[in-house]
Amino acid sequence: MEVEGGNTSANDAVARKIPIQSRRAKVFYQFTQQNLPACKPVLTPSWIVTTFLLMGVIFIPIGLVTLRTSHSVIEIVERYDTECIPEKFRGNKVSYIKDSTILKNCSLYLKVPKHMKAPIYIYYQLDNYYQNHRRYVKSRNDQQLLHGLKYNDTSSCQPEDSNNGLPIVPCGLIAWSLFNDTFKFIRESSELVVNRKNIAWKSDRNHKFGKQVYPFNFQNGTFIGGGSLDPSVPLSDQEDLIVWMRTAALPSFRKMYGRIEEDLDADDVIAVHLMNNYNTYSFGGKKKLVLSTSSWLGGKNDFLGVAYVFVGSSSIIISLVFMLLHVKNPSSFAGRLSFPL
Repeated sequence: MEVEGGNTSANDAVARKIPIQSRRAKVFYQFTQQNLPACKPVLTPSWIVTTFLLMGVIFIPIGLVTLRTSHSVIEIVERYDTECIPEKFRGNKVSYIKDSTILKNCSLYLKVPKHMKAPIYIYYQLDNYYQNHRRYVKSRNDQQLLHGLKYNDTSSCQPEDSNNGLPIVPCGLIAWSLFNDTFKFIRESSELVVNRKNIAWKSDRNHKFGKQVYPFNFQNGTFIGGGSLDPSVPLSDQEDLIVWMRTAALPSFRKMYGRIEEDLDADDVIAVHLMNNYNTYSFGGKKKLVLSTSSWLGGKNDFLGVAYVFVGSSSIIISLVFMLLHVKNPSSFAGRLSFPL
């Protein structure tokens, strides 16, 4: 390790004679000119090889544990937007989904591959849906969500800011396009209870959506977007809306629908009765139903484990390369530390 700087004892003697103000100026000058005493490590080959080898030894086991934990999560993913279109309408899916006179009920059957321990989380997944579009993200008013009709400036919500001269609560395109497919789960002729409470962030419920703010004039126009809201329930209790209003950063995303709070056994067959109301056909979107358990790391995601294994393996390879280069061309100062005065 090298220690940089001048003769510190001589500098200290001079510093005692300098007034405080000029001493500070001197220290600042030394700092800006990089003349203050400093230490810097000498990166010898043995030190580098050891560091990279240690990184590999630490990172690879962490990655393997993370991958194993991720693989312990059991997931059932079923796409239903194509299967839930009647045969005669598959040539014109948009007209089918826009026709309010046609019932959109549909049934799916899911087979449980392994024992799924409660709680089992239910998600809906949308693909090719750009919630991160700039105009879409800006089309909301957080003050109105918190204070309701007391807040009148809803210009940011255009074109869904008012209808028939009356304000819309909640306003904006995000609320207007609320997801409205519904799901019911049956196992052996008995319905599984789906808990739809506490699916939104507690901070959102308590601090972003008013407890005395109720939907007003919502989805009353001629052009209906997504789901409707119960005008007798405050926004802070409409957790479907709260979940939906937290926009996704990527065009493929999942949002929580609810939880099944009882175990599912291997080879159980779950009948899903759903209402295929939401229009993703106009823009080529996809809809999927996801049932998933969780682990101490959350849901199923191999990225973190793969990243740890990749970094650890790369570190070991780099350490071996440096070791071979050092053996082939040994350095005369390998492993030594110097302390020049």
